[in-house]
Amino acid sequence: MHFTPTGSSWINQVERWFGYLTAQLIRRGVHKSVQALERDIRAWMGQWNDDPKPKTAEEILESRINAGSERSTSLRRPRGDRPK
Repeated sequence: MHFTPTGSSWINQVERWFGYLTAQLIRRGVHKSVQALERDIRAWMGQWNDDPKPKTAEEILESRINAGSERSTSLRRPRGDRPK
């Protein structure tokens, strides 16, 4: 049996953020000590928070609708290629 927590969408966003942090800073950087790594992470977080890019609910829904329509049209066969 699998249990999905009530706040799973929030948890997923946090996991994505940490994945982005890992890809953009930790794997690309050279850190000579734990203190240097911590300092770089704090600086990166400061930059992240300086330029927030919030989206409205309408923008989020529109992007999901567009993603869904692109996916569904790419899976369709052209009319001439339909099996008989």
